[in-house]
Amino acid sequence: MSSAEGAVFAAEVASFVKELKEMGANPLKALPALDEEKPAEAANTDLKIDAVAPSELQLEHCIECSACVGSCPVSAERPGFSPKQMLKRGMLGLGDELTKSPELWSCLSCGRCLSRCPAGIDFPQFNRVQRQQAIAAGNLCEPSHHGMLQAVADLQTKAVKQNRTEWAKDAGEFQQTGDYFYFVGCLPHFEVTFRYLELSPLKTARNILNLLNRMGITPVISDAECCCGHDAYWSGNQKRFEALAQKNMQTILKSGAKTVLFGCPEGYITFKKCYPEVVGKLPFEVMHMTEFLAQKLPETNPVWSDKKNQVVTYQDPCRLGRFAGQYEAPRKLVEMVPGTKLVEMERNRENGLCCGTSAWMSCSACSKAMQLKRLAEAAQTGAKTLITACPKCEIHLACALNDAKLNLNIIDVYSYLIENLA
Repeated sequence: MSSAEGAVFAAEVASFVKELKEMGANPLKALPALDEEKPAEAANTDLKIDAVAPSELQLEHCIECSACVGSCPVSAERPGFSPKQMLKRGMLGLGDELTKSPELWSCLSCGRCLSRCPAGIDFPQFNRVQRQQAIAAGNLCEPSHHGMLQAVADLQTKAVKQNRTEWAKDAGEFQQTGDYFYFVGCLPHFEVTFRYLELSPLKTARNILNLLNRMGITPVISDAECCCGHDAYWSGNQKRFEALAQKNMQTILKSGAKTVLFGCPEGYITFKKCYPEVVGKLPFEVMHMTEFLAQKLPETNPVWSDKKNQVVTYQDPCRLGRFAGQYEAPRKLVEMVPGTKLVEMERNRENGLCCGTSAWMSCSACSKAMQLKRLAEAAQTGAKTLITACPKCEIHLACALNDAKLNLNIIDVYSYLIENLA
């Protein structure tokens, strides 16, 4: 049986790994003779994979099936890049060699390898930990956009006064304290950085505020909000990540919010899964905006315009999909619009293709090739509109669209809703 047999092979390997785990931590070690007067000890069936800081035990679970390599979008464009070989270096104690390797900065942390690994090895987290060590060893990444966005995040860890809410004053109603906190994220900074693409990331924020107001919600929007720290976390800058997390927690607690809403999947998953590592259990609920709207918007009986026969397709963001398991909420919102036909790309949901750049690191020819493939896949559906739920997906795919001769419109899901509301 070969890895080319896909799901059948993965199921067979998963069954094999399960049997190994049931044998205990070291099934090949010689067992002592059983004492007939004493019951045999039960096998270790409660073994847990450490998803935060992969241990030697987790690395030992690698069965070299190469599912990670076959799944990796970077490996598809750069055959020399191999998650499996990087794991093997860790297993062999070649830490110094690994931390000095430029390959550490090529991983997109998109999670496709993890979603298909029969042993459950969290390679993105393994790579992130190695990046922390690489920074200490002087092996630094080459950030895209001349490091502008990393510099902005670093400035926000200091005592700086920001004017982050100016855009909202003419967009809708908001307040300083209340039950709902709309975490805008880095959209104000993206607005300035990506003007050359003729994009307005703040259009997304304005449309989200519009939708919330239509539902009778006046959210908190704060000048004191900072970058969520997603990019610092995944690039191995733990100190910056923790500083941003602490500042954001203070801001939200001061607002009295009970629920924090995120239009950005990266902010959502960073709060949900990474902040508790630093601040403990969160004292408020976190929800992605698509999840919130899918639940609450129908209750407001929205009135739709009479547009008909709109064929669209949807890009699954890595953080919202594979990391958070949120696949249906954005699709429910899209299909809520009368006359919309949603056609899926060949690779969708857990198999969706990453937009090609992570944490504003290394926007390379490899990234561009992935983006062009994704746009071609979208066009093959017959759709004229590609809908996203992530500002980075929109930015990266819109940038690549300039080099692709395709009749395709890229829009975020919130703007799609607003454009179709009466």
